[in-house]
Amino acid sequence: MKTRIQELRKKNKMSQEELALSVGVTRQTITSLECEKYTASLTLAYKISKLFGLSIEEVFDFSEVEEL
Repeated sequence: MKTRIQELRKKNKMSQEELALSVGVTRQTITSLECEKYTASLTLAYKISKLFGLSIEEVFDFSEVEEL
């Protein structure tokens, strides 16, 4: 899943480690999210979005997710 995490993190002058600590995950999780190797849980997506003051849809791109 595509995200704007790296863009938003850099815009806010945050390291991967700082973002990880802020949302309660490891730096490796943030790396995996940014490289699109991992999809965030709803809870993690919520925490990241709230940290940047955005909605989940503004951070995560759901256009490639299959609809039911």
